[in-house]
Amino acid sequence: MAARFLLHHAPKTRSAGSLWLLEEAGADYELEWHDMEAATHKAADYLRINPAGKLPALVDRGPSGDWHGVVVTEAAAIAAYVADTLPGTGLAPLVDTPARAAYATWMATASGVLEPAIADLAFPRAQAAPARALGWPPLPEVAARIEAGLETGPWLLGEHFTAADILIGGLLAWITQWGMFRPGPGITRYLTAIEARPARQAAIRKGAAKP
Repeated sequence: MAARFLLHHAPKTRSAGSLWLLEEAGADYELEWHDMEAATHKAADYLRINPAGKLPALVDRGPSGDWHGVVVTEAAAIAAYVADTLPGTGLAPLVDTPARAAYATWMATASGVLEPAIADLAFPRAQAAPARALGWPPLPEVAARIEAGLETGPWLLGEHFTAADILIGGLLAWITQWGMFRPGPGITRYLTAIEARPARQAAIRKGAAKP
């Protein structure tokens, strides 16, 4: 029987984080490789899966392999979906538990606050937008929030590693590697702990190049 999950993936795209997620979850998955130079993510067959023509996209064939047309797009949505669909992984606090509130906040922070702040840094506006027009602060302020959140670490939810760490930690690792960001001591320790995770290293190896 085919693997439950099929991840549409290309190296050096947001799908790398989704691959890490699946490794952390110990999920049954396979990869559908894309060639960004050949623009396979813009081909008609893929646009039927994800009309945005972006990676990642995750196909869920269901526990018995009989689901059809079940697709999740957007990295944050994929992370939330897998964490909730596979509750035994511990990647998300259970609904109706106190930790769920902080988890939900960090999950939304990744795509709704941290990533826009990174984009503003990489592609500054010709003229600053009015502060009240944006739903996120500049990157240094976002980083300070994350540093504060890690005070009870090593993870955003203290001793409990979650999908929120995959989203936020992955973004912070990426901009640090590209020299866009110089982390403070708390985030430096956080990134060191992230890189030491076996699932992270397995995802880097498996996702680097098509076998």
